[in-house]
Amino acid sequence: MPSVGPVFSRLILALSACFCSNAWADYTLNMTRGSSSTSQDIYHLHMLILWICVAIGVLVYGLMIYAIIRHRKSNGHKPAAFHESTTVEIIWTIIPFVILVVMAVPATRVLIDMDDTSKAEVTILITGHRWHWQYDYIDEGINFLSMSSTPEEEINNLAPKNPHYLLEVDKPLVVPVGKKIRFIMTAKDVIHSWWVPALGVKKDAIPGFTNEVWTLIDADKPGTYRGQCAELCGVKHGYMPIVVEAKSVEEYQAWIAEQKAAKAKAAEPPKPATPAPATDVKAGEAKPAEAATPVVDAKTYSKEELMSHGENEYNGICAMCHKASGEGMPPTFPSLVGSKIVTEQQHITEQIRQIIQGKNAMPPFGNQKSDFDIAAIVTYERNSWGNNTGDIIQPSDVAKVRESLKKKS
Repeated sequence: MPSVGPVFSRLILALSACFCSNAWADYTLNMTRGSSSTSQDIYHLHMLILWICVAIGVLVYGLMIYAIIRHRKSNGHKPAAFHESTTVEIIWTIIPFVILVVMAVPATRVLIDMDDTSKAEVTILITGHRWHWQYDYIDEGINFLSMSSTPEEEINNLAPKNPHYLLEVDKPLVVPVGKKIRFIMTAKDVIHSWWVPALGVKKDAIPGFTNEVWTLIDADKPGTYRGQCAELCGVKHGYMPIVVEAKSVEEYQAWIAEQKAAKAKAAEPPKPATPAPATDVKAGEAKPAEAATPVVDAKTYSKEELMSHGENEYNGICAMCHKASGEGMPPTFPSLVGSKIVTEQQHITEQIRQIIQGKNAMPPFGNQKSDFDIAAIVTYERNSWGNNTGDIIQPSDVAKVRESLKKKS
């Protein structure tokens, strides 16, 4: 049996840990004030209603305790013998009604303000997919996918978990501070919910419908804000983090310019080599040859280059549903191990088409991924997990499929 000394020492240490400032810093019982005007309005409304309820509780329980103590049987008091009192019933009907009106007025004001998306300076379409988010900057022509970037090693308990475990993405949503931002919500497959507590935003994304919400981040509060999907949407629901980077207006404009420049550069076909002058034999004069038809990414990549890039792309957009091992989650997300579509040569075009256009629960990636990205993914899938077909897909092969799909449409 341990002595009293060590036991007492351990108790003191435990109590010290509980009451130290660091421990209490994370022990938050109240709502966060947030960093947007909406979240602060919600916080102040919450506090107002809370103190009204506290006042009601103190008054009611105070009267009950007073009556119990002062009118107890031991003091010789006898219970009143009456069955009803119209006056009392009117009083206890009017008082709650007045209290509800007092509470409803500020609540209604906040709700109306939260629903007013007019005069927005930035508009972003948010589309929920299983299991990632797509962001489209309506006025800027910028769009990209945002996916969880938590390493598989951490998920499988093979490495220590970082402070932002399951709350980190490859591409965050970038927004300006001090500007009213309008979010339009929808979904491609099932109901999702876009939720960032610090911004006071939580809105359902429903297939076939659009919902709207807005936020305005305080100009003096740039930074990173994190959230999650708040609607149970399937087996990978917990892997749909949201990361918002709030930048100053100048930094935001610089980021927009960078994204537009990168998009324009990616859309440019490689410049054809300057052709040698062709000679007209009869006239003996040189004349320029006709320019070659531009080809998008005509470079021939090695298998090693394609496999390396394909593994990164696969783990970023495909592993969420088909797993890093390629085993999938049948029947919704079939296994790619030994699958005909990734092992038989006659299905290469169909495999590329499905990545471009999507199929069933799989969203289309044609607008987000380049010919090189898709070629690398297909090459990786056809040469991994024992498939070993030896097939090497080049960006030019993907470009041909894109062109064929355009003609059919």
